[in-house]
Amino acid sequence: MDPSKRIAMLALGALGIVYGDIGTSPLYALRECFTGPHGIAPTPENVMGVLSLIFWSLIIVVSVKYLIFVMRADNRGEGGILALMALAMQRPRGAAHKARPVLVTLGIFGAALLYGDGLITPAISVLSAVEGLNVATPVFDPYIIPITLVILAVLFLVQRHGTAGIGAVFGPFMCLWFLALAVLGVKELVHNPVVLGALSPWHGALFFIRNGGHGFLVLGSVFLVVTGGEALYADMGHFGWRPIKLAWFSLVLPALMLNYLGQGALLLRDASAARNPFYLLAPDWALYPLVVLATGATVIASQALISGAFSITRQAMQLGYSPRMEVVHTSAEEMGQIYLPGLNGVLLLGVVALVLGFRSASALASAYGIAVTTTMAITTVLAYIVARERWGVSRALALPVAGVFLLVDLSFFGANAVKIADGGWFPLMLAICIFTLMTTWKRGREILANKLRASTISLRELLDSFGDHPPVRVPGTAIFMTGNAEGTPPALLHNLKHNKVLHEQVVLLTILSEEVPHVPAPERVEVEPLEQGFVRVVAQYGFMENPSIPDVLKRCREKGLQFQLMGTSFFLGRETLIPTKKPGMAVWREALFAWMSRNARSATAYFRIPPNRVVELGSQVEL
Repeated sequence: MDPSKRIAMLALGALGIVYGDIGTSPLYALRECFTGPHGIAPTPENVMGVLSLIFWSLIIVVSVKYLIFVMRADNRGEGGILALMALAMQRPRGAAHKARPVLVTLGIFGAALLYGDGLITPAISVLSAVEGLNVATPVFDPYIIPITLVILAVLFLVQRHGTAGIGAVFGPFMCLWFLALAVLGVKELVHNPVVLGALSPWHGALFFIRNGGHGFLVLGSVFLVVTGGEALYADMGHFGWRPIKLAWFSLVLPALMLNYLGQGALLLRDASAARNPFYLLAPDWALYPLVVLATGATVIASQALISGAFSITRQAMQLGYSPRMEVVHTSAEEMGQIYLPGLNGVLLLGVVALVLGFRSASALASAYGIAVTTTMAITTVLAYIVARERWGVSRALALPVAGVFLLVDLSFFGANAVKIADGGWFPLMLAICIFTLMTTWKRGREILANKLRASTISLRELLDSFGDHPPVRVPGTAIFMTGNAEGTPPALLHNLKHNKVLHEQVVLLTILSEEVPHVPAPERVEVEPLEQGFVRVVAQYGFMENPSIPDVLKRCREKGLQFQLMGTSFFLGRETLIPTKKPGMAVWREALFAWMSRNARSATAYFRIPPNRVVELGSQVEL
């Protein structure tokens, strides 16, 4: 395919995945600036000021920060805050390790915050779309919540079937949506072109001068226009930087601004339209079709956030911050299309609780923003580190640029901080809970590994002991999975102690997750023959890949390791964890880690080991 045509096709696909969230912001963003908890009177001066702030927010945050600066920080083609964290930790200089704990904390907390965004986006987007029925007639008022819940329930229930089929229509549908945004805006704009003057930053400056502290609080609602900015970077691996940039500058940005300017022109003509300026742009005959179109767009936006939550969780599992969960691939062609049944159920319950608890898009807007602003600020800090350490950009250049971005991020954060009491506490509380779970799992696995390492012996000592008392060797191959590539697997010692036999061929298999998205296939498996029939195998996977024992065995055969699957047994250790007051973690965190460990998916299922070839050997470990 011609390169330019391929980029155009990818740009069309990006419309459906990348720009769903930011593309549905016109449904509620400008309305909240004038009718929200900190709304301001829709006077002509205020309308021009808010429009100016919206335009320059889109330019600075999305166009400059993400598309020009942050998206250069690709981790082997992948983006997102965890990929950025991993990239920042790969600093080539010797002092890199000193900052590692801080970088990890920032990255993991930023990822935890994105779950709050993943819950609120479907709720606020679909609810704001369905609320358009109220503009037509108040008859629908009692049915807004039920209709929203039905749409959301269907959205989550179809996740198990994957998005490969309907994904093909996402791009064209969102293209139609952005064209509709532009047409609606132009329809009103031609009657009041004076609103184009709002593109001058002077109106934004005057807005703050006139309104002082109240004007600053309105920034919390202005921020709603850029809440999908983080998705541009997170989905970079699916489409690449050029198609995302092409889609933004050729269609998305012009359509969004034409619609916001059209809503502003409507408010200049009729200030009472502030109750729902988006739907009031439409003529009466187009209202119901527009509700249907908006609902479809919000469902697509929600789908992108749900898929993002699945992707983040898989990355967390691979990086060791989450217990193993069931991962279902819903497409044979696209490895990125995955479905996590357990997480999907939790997300559905969370979204339903949000809709029933807040009951309106305006109320949800009070909870929306605080999590995203924090994530964006963390992204700025990590991107600055990458620019300094990976790209070699001088401090004289990198610091002022990052400083401007951070000033904007912190201004939005400060304006959104007042929302905490009105609902902003929810995404923060959720992020703190997820952060606690992720760090507890990581620290617990480290403590467990240290305990197991202390109670075992080196492989050299084991092999030397065979000289005086060689064990009985039985036919076949035994594969012992171990997290320590140098030591002796505890399951091997238990097998010798209780069964007093050893297979003719013993494979010590370690699966490692690297801080890169993908490991090239030729480099994935290393086979090291040892002595006395022992072989060490180390398999490496990136955090965007799923480890697979069948894949490892196939590559072992290619490297000359011979075995018969029907004559091979897999030996796994299963530890029963006992919380204690010994140094390590607080007892409550040890109990939490033990509970997470009990409920994690079994290694047999996660690594796709043939279940009829598995032998599990249990032991008790005091944490």
